[in-house]
Amino acid sequence: MNTTRSGRPALTRPDGTPLRVLVVDDDPDLAEVLTGALRYEGWEVRAAGDGTSAVTAARELLPDAVVLDVMLPDTDGFAVLRRLHEVRPGVCVLFLTARDAVEDRIAGITAGGDDYVTKPFSLEEVVARLRGLLRRAGMARQQEDGPRLAVGDLVMDEEAREVTRGGELIELSPTEFELLRFLLRNPRRVLSKAQILDRVWSYDFGGRAHVVELYISYLRKKVDAGREPMIHTVRGSGYVLKPVAR
Repeated sequence: MNTTRSGRPALTRPDGTPLRVLVVDDDPDLAEVLTGALRYEGWEVRAAGDGTSAVTAARELLPDAVVLDVMLPDTDGFAVLRRLHEVRPGVCVLFLTARDAVEDRIAGITAGGDDYVTKPFSLEEVVARLRGLLRRAGMARQQEDGPRLAVGDLVMDEEAREVTRGGELIELSPTEFELLRFLLRNPRRVLSKAQILDRVWSYDFGGRAHVVELYISYLRKKVDAGREPMIHTVRGSGYVLKPVAR
């Protein structure tokens, strides 16, 4: 197995070329440190100090992931994210924020971000979060991943990264896909919010239950909308995926 200089298993794009990451932060020292840490992973990295240059760099680099500061000198990260999605619709986005309020975290995820870290943060945390996002986006498959999961009429093709229910295709974001995959791998089993955070977001439970609640609501709107529900809340315990009773 190929590894990075840090000893972690190497992640590449599906064609074997280096993953491409754009770092957007107006603090040049922080941007330089982040860029260096990500290059240490063997990735191709570029940096931008404001929203305008970030969009320009994204058009040239076509990044697989973006590390995006919420507060920028010419605009905010949420506005930049909307423009980045026009350039690269499937890009993974990790927000950097000095704000620790729940409302700000939810705002970032609602705007289309996949995850966030609060300043000050460790470089190891940023790298770990990005690796998790990129795996969920299909940039690297874990060897234990199987090709197909099914519960009732809900079917996931892991290799094609397609989900159908009753034969109807369901479009999911990378994080929604990974959350549903965890539920599909544990049918009829009640999963706590702590378990879901640890598996899907790869960090310990610490007051982030709202993130799980938010993404469960997203999944319900896509998987259960107009159908008999399969995703159920077990009050005080967590969530469970069950086939529809016949």
